[in-house]
Amino acid sequence: MNQSYTTIQEMQKAMEANQTTSLELTKNYLERIAKYDKSGPSINAISEINPDALHIAEALDAERVTKGVRGLLHGIPILLKDNIDTGDHMHTSAGSVALENHFAEADSFVAKKLREAGAVLLGKANLTEWANFMTEGMPNGYSSRGGQVLNPYGPGKFDVGGSSSGPGAAVASGFAAGAIGTETSGSILSPASSNSIVGIKPTVGLISRTGIIPIAHSQDTAGPMTLTVTDAAILLGVLTGVDDKDPATAIRIEKADKDYTKNLNKDGLKGARIGVDRNYLSDIDSEDLALIDQALKEMTRLGAVIVDPTEIPVKMQGSSVLFHEFKKDVNAYLAKVSANVPVHSLKDVIKYNEKHAGQALKYGQTLLTASEEKNGTLTEPEYIIDRLNDLRLSQTEGIDAVMEEHKLDALLFCNNYGAGIAAKAGYPSITVPAGYTASNGKPVGVTFTGKAFTEPKLIELAYAYEQGTKHRKAPVLD
Repeated sequence: MNQSYTTIQEMQKAMEANQTTSLELTKNYLERIAKYDKSGPSINAISEINPDALHIAEALDAERVTKGVRGLLHGIPILLKDNIDTGDHMHTSAGSVALENHFAEADSFVAKKLREAGAVLLGKANLTEWANFMTEGMPNGYSSRGGQVLNPYGPGKFDVGGSSSGPGAAVASGFAAGAIGTETSGSILSPASSNSIVGIKPTVGLISRTGIIPIAHSQDTAGPMTLTVTDAAILLGVLTGVDDKDPATAIRIEKADKDYTKNLNKDGLKGARIGVDRNYLSDIDSEDLALIDQALKEMTRLGAVIVDPTEIPVKMQGSSVLFHEFKKDVNAYLAKVSANVPVHSLKDVIKYNEKHAGQALKYGQTLLTASEEKNGTLTEPEYIIDRLNDLRLSQTEGIDAVMEEHKLDALLFCNNYGAGIAAKAGYPSITVPAGYTASNGKPVGVTFTGKAFTEPKLIELAYAYEQGTKHRKAPVLD
């Protein structure tokens, strides 16, 4: 059994049958990281290994014997994107050399939930620096601290996606059973589809944002990135919960679920109404489009009603929201980091980067400087009007309108092409492998998007598609 490409449930069954242990699983992943991450194809997805990982795994093996298992994640190695706080011996840097010596004082809510569930926090994964809100023209997967992440399906040839590029490439490469990424607009969906894995970008508020280096509080969320829809559903259920420190999580009381595995229905596409807005497919190349058209035929075969074309009645406008919120939110985060870290505000980061330009500014920092020009109080009319317009256009006059008009269960997009409107709405999406282009084997994904807190339905649709097609193939790294 190739443990690196085994699902969470299969690992759990093997541990229950005494065929393996959490310690052996953790060693296996570490061996694979040693073989392929900084040598061989040099995927460079891992920014840091948890020095306590083997001890944690061994302790969880002992707990399995003495107390039993905590749940499906007991003893399962999981990676975290390097903008998610862990109150241990791992750094949290957002990929920035300015934060290369930053240790968080406490676990993020996400890390805490994983530990409580019995996961082994294996390490941190590289990312596009500052979650891809640093500059224009920087390649996906690049950070000044971690270097360039490569796509295991075509190292140096295919885009690895951003900003959760490290988690995406790591999971695809078999470096962990799953990973936690973050998204503001496309940052889970892009690397998940680019690396032929499953990614869930949840409704904003389903998972706490506490202890995650922010971009924008109105759009930020963490989410699972895994090999299968089943594994993503398991992780999503573990990560949800009300957090007193994050008011957005109070919205989901009575709406969230702790067990999304009950939505794993192979017949989930039967009778489902899926809408396709061809405007969002106009910029993709012919081979990608051929795979999307193939996916629509496959969904029809699996019982779905494809409403094609439909049209989202509004087009999103340019918005200043991220620039205003980034300054506000990142200043609040940096104000609390320890005194030995050289930056405690966005202004400090910009100055640090200018002083260390050779290492820090390979691609510039245009987005950081544009955000610093805002006042950071969210009082400017530009911000308030843009935020309200974003909500109106993306929700009421956008996704809500088209879904209600055609009685849709979901909208379907290619890769992350519909991420922007769903991000502004705070609505959920799930992406699933749809195959590989005929000419060069580039991965392509299909993405289902729905209204707020419709994760159960989206998981049902994605699982039915995944099980009815089984497109995913592991990359060849040797």
